[in-house]
Amino acid sequence: MSADRPVTLAVIVGAHGVTGEVRLKVFAEDLSAHRHFNGGALTLKSVRAGNNGAIARFAEIPDRTAAERLRGTELTVARDALPPLGEGEYYHADLVGLAVVDERGAAIGTIATVENFGAGDVIEIERPDGKRFMVPMRAEAVPHWDGERLTLANGWAG
Repeated sequence: MSADRPVTLAVIVGAHGVTGEVRLKVFAEDLSAHRHFNGGALTLKSVRAGNNGAIARFAEIPDRTAAERLRGTELTVARDALPPLGEGEYYHADLVGLAVVDERGAAIGTIATVENFGAGDVIEIERPDGKRFMVPMRAEAVPHWDGERLTLANGWAG
C-alpha cells in the first residue's frame, strides 16, 4: 500500500449540539493521536467518547449548520501517519484490494472489505464473477499474507 494513500479513521455521522461538534463513527482505537485530517482541511481540537461513537470538535466547524453539512465526510490521514505495526499485525486498509490465492497459488479473487462483528476480523473476498464469501482472519484460514497477496488455506475458498 502506498505510504501517502489516505486511510479512513472515522466518518462524521451528524451534528452534536449547536456549537459545531460532530458525532463520529470511529474505525480506529484512538483519534487523539492525530490533529489534522483530510490533508489538513480539518484540525481536531478535542474528542471524547459518546453514545455509539465519539464526539469531536474541529477548528473549521463553527456551528451546527456547518457540522450538518459535513455529514458523511470521511476523516482520513496519510498511511505513513499511522504507527508502525508489529509482527502479524495489519491495518484493514492494507488488506482491502489484495489478491487472494489458494495454497497452490491459483487466483481466487480480491479482498473487498474487512469487518469485525466482535469475535475478530472477517475478510470478504470477491470472486471474478462478482460473488462474495467471508473468511475469518485467523491462521487456520489465512496462513500467509503480505503487501501483495493473501493465501487461503485449503477448504476455505467458499
